[in-house]
Amino acid sequence: MLKRTLVANRGEIACRILRACREAGIEGVAIYASNDAGTLFTELADISIQLEGEGLAETYLNQEQILQIAIDTGCDSIHPGFGFLSERADFAQAVIDSGLIWIGPSPDAITKMGDKMTARITMKEAGVPVIPGEEVTGGLDEVLQIAPSVGYPLLLKATAGGGGKGMRAVHRQEDLESEARAAMREALNAFGDDRIYVERLLTGSRHIEIQVLADKYGKTIHLGERECSVQRRHQKVFEESPSVALDAELREAMGEAACDAARAVAYEGAGTVEFLVTPKGEFFFLEMNTRIQVEHPVTEMVTGVDLVREQLRIAGGQPMSCGPLNMRGHAIEVRLYAEDPSNNFLPAIGELKKFIAPTGPGVRLDTGVRQGDAVTPDYDPMLAKLIVWAPSREEALQRMGRALDEFVVLGCTTNVRFLRELCTNPDVVDGWTTTDMIDRLWPDGWNPNISDQMSNAGLLIAAACESTNHGRVLTSSGASSELPSPFSTINRRFP
Repeated sequence: MLKRTLVANRGEIACRILRACREAGIEGVAIYASNDAGTLFTELADISIQLEGEGLAETYLNQEQILQIAIDTGCDSIHPGFGFLSERADFAQAVIDSGLIWIGPSPDAITKMGDKMTARITMKEAGVPVIPGEEVTGGLDEVLQIAPSVGYPLLLKATAGGGGKGMRAVHRQEDLESEARAAMREALNAFGDDRIYVERLLTGSRHIEIQVLADKYGKTIHLGERECSVQRRHQKVFEESPSVALDAELREAMGEAACDAARAVAYEGAGTVEFLVTPKGEFFFLEMNTRIQVEHPVTEMVTGVDLVREQLRIAGGQPMSCGPLNMRGHAIEVRLYAEDPSNNFLPAIGELKKFIAPTGPGVRLDTGVRQGDAVTPDYDPMLAKLIVWAPSREEALQRMGRALDEFVVLGCTTNVRFLRELCTNPDVVDGWTTTDMIDRLWPDGWNPNISDQMSNAGLLIAAACESTNHGRVLTSSGASSELPSPFSTINRRFP
């Protein structure tokens, strides 16, 4: 059994892991950069240690410092969460070499699945269908030579990374070289590795992933699928389970393929195998994420399995506690981002003057922020994940809509209204979601449909503020006084 775990992460996922540790009777150690002092995850930990240095390289990516803190605080294990060092095989190996338990798969499994070209080859050998394409070993010249044989449209993808970085869609031969150079440059900046490879771009496909669990006793299972097709810039926005595109037969076929993928690399712990599913019902291996996924709560809501608790259990040498797949009801997750949908979804910053989360039956919020926190450009703009469960998909969409109506976030621009519109979008309601949906419907960003009455009111307020000399008003006596902040008087939501 684990006794004390260092969480090598921050924000929402650090909160999630620390709470699971507390429930399992495991002490949790948090590490934090100076600009994270006093945030929620540092207060949830039994022990919190400030990292020395500034910036990611000196703090959350500083392997030596993190390992030393784990040793100095008497930890027996490290949980990496997602992002940062979670898929760094060298860090996993360093943790193991230090005599600590790595809560995740082996460094060998991370290496094989983290390098996308190696993963493609491994999956071919395991009999898992892969997207038509070509592995590249000779750099730009080879990309330019073999790409036409793959056919257009095609996708250039970074070998070493994920999250949409180093990825470019190419629709015409004349764009190939410039897009290849751009993909290689971005991959080098993001991952220190400029290798890219070529895949056929499967337009109109769905992005569906299968959750797998494997323990040290040879047991490997899948826990059903998550539909993750609603994306922008290859980042997921709206996820649900089960998928309307899968019947029982296709679900089992994809689940078994995901288990085969895990067995091929002797996987242990929680992992996700991602597939693209064509309109014809064909499915192809996309990649495997060798960590807990951002959208894992969707699976937890429909299966009743606590995936982080299972990670702790498996890493501690125990067999997994869950059995055969048993999905119940429907779950949906949306990601609340600090971003401006009307400005092509660009990140936003500001202080969370009001942050009032929805509640009620079947509503769950995973977040690492609270009212009064500052949203800065230092980290990922995701503020929270709102998850709902209901007996049916229709009821889940209705519940999500109601929850988003109750979500109050003031002081920072967010995508909450965009998420609300997704719940009533005809494509979403009918289940016709594909990976190009947002780009197709809102290529230049999304603008809310504001009534003339609301627009006129906004213009009047703006004009009044402009005429008050930057927040100061003149009284009848001619003296000036401060114009009250609207945030100081907002205590409830107006219809």
